[in-house]
Amino acid sequence: MAQFLPIVVLGALMYVALILPQQRKTKEHRALLASLQEGDEVVLNSGIHGFVQAIDGTVLWIEVADRVELKVERSAVATKLRTDEPEPPPTKGDKAAKSDKTEDKPDDKADKTDDKADKADS
Repeated sequence: MAQFLPIVVLGALMYVALILPQQRKTKEHRALLASLQEGDEVVLNSGIHGFVQAIDGTVLWIEVADRVELKVERSAVATKLRTDEPEPPPTKGDKAAKSDKTEDKPDDKADKTDDKADKADS
C-alpha cells in the first residue's frame, strides 16, 4: 500500500495543477460567450477586432470596418474588449492615475544625452 502513495499524490497534484485551471478557464470562456451582446467590441481567435452587429443563435455578425461585416461562429470570439457601458472614472489607487502623474515629470535622461553631445562637439 505504501508503494502506491507517491503515485496517488502525484496524480492529485497533476489534477490540481493542470486540470482544475483549464476547467476554470473553459467555464469563464463559456460565460463570456453567453454574455455577448450587440455593440460589444470583441477580438476573434484569428486576431480580428470588431463590433458585434447582430446575434443569430451561434452566428455573430461582426463589423470590422465601415460597411464590412463578417459572419462568424460565436465560439470564434476570444475576448471581449469593451461594451457600450461607460467606464467608471479612475480612482486614486488606479495605475492609470499614477501614469498621468509620471508624464508631467521632465525626462532627465534626455538632458544628460544633450549634455554629452555638447561636450563631444567642443
